Amino acid sequence: MINNKKIIVVMPAYNAVKTLEKTYCDLPFDIVDEVILVDDCSSDETSKKALDIGFKHVIRHDENLGYGANQKTCYRMALELEADVVIMLHPDYQYEPKLVTAMASLVAEEIFDCILGSRILGTGALKGGMPLYKYIANRFLTAYQNFFIPYKLSEYHTGYRAFSSSILKNLPLDRNSNDFIFDNQMLLQTIGAGYAIGEITCPTRYMDDSSSISALRSIKYGLGIIIATFEYKLSKFGFINSKRFK
Repeated sequence: MINNKKIIVVMPAYNAVKTLEKTYCDLPFDIVDEVILVDDCSSDETSKKALDIGFKHVIRHDENLGYGANQKTCYRMALELEADVVIMLHPDYQYEPKLVTAMASLVAEEIFDCILGSRILGTGALKGGMPLYKYIANRFLTAYQNFFIPYKLSEYHTGYRAFSSSILKNLPLDRNSNDFIFDNQMLLQTIGAGYAIGEITCPTRYMDDSSSISALRSIKYGLGIIIATFEYKLSKFGFINSKRFK
């Protein structure tokens, strides 16, 4: 715990058997109370590996529902376990697990409601091996959203995030996509609801075992960002009645 707040780490997993143990073992268990893994019907033995290395909470989807659906299950389980602070960490060892302490502290001490682990601040992204085309796309999409949205972030696309439980309880997360665009929709909801967001520098590792989406799905994600941003703005101006962005 930090500041008498229960800290839970959630890991949305898919074929993570090669990197799961490294990620888990680097967690700061002096402050982490629970760890949840949701296996989105992996074709490897991710669930078995999780149980073997000590996970107490492992959920396996009977079919592959998508990255967004995986997170929805993660957050429901975290709230059932009465989490005060929830950190979403990918189990592919791309992000630094030891930063959980810093991220959780900023939320538990009520400085911010949400913390993003930014790969763009400093030199973490390219130094850590992020492909140049991904870096350029990240910067372009972030600049686009910073232009249209009254919130200036270094990166809208990190998968390393900490949330207060109030965000998970109050946002209409079930109205978001079950695919990769879920992350961005949730962040737009967080901004729209007036929650305070902070960022910390996060070194990153792009390795052979790190998860990555295909070029086609990357294009689909980019188009989804553009559409979600327009939906957010039109909703805020009152031009449309969005059930996702109120």
